[in-house]
Amino acid sequence: MDTIARIRREFFTRGRAIKDIVRDLHVSRNTVCKVIRSGATAFAYEREVQPLPKLGPWRDHLDRMLAANTGKPPRERLTLIRIFEALRGLGYEGDYDAVRRYAKG
Repeated sequence: MDTIARIRREFFTRGRAIKDIVRDLHVSRNTVCKVIRSGATAFAYEREVQPLPKLGPWRDHLDRMLAANTGKPPRERLTLIRIFEALRGLGYEGDYDAVRRYAKG
């Protein structure tokens, strides 16, 4: 947000060229043009659908493990690391981070 304000200030108030702004602020020319053209003060990118290429076939197993885990008393519950290790034992070749993000989301 600070960068957007600086770009707009440099271009509109000080009348500097796009090329100079790009050089001084170390941002791409496309970014500077986008900020100047639009009236937005902030840009955000949010993915609509999170792809799960490696986790996809294992989601049923993971859902069952998570459901069984929530039914246990707190002291007997498995951590996400243990659940990940159990999935690895079944043949899952993906990353722990994908399992963690899926379980938290």
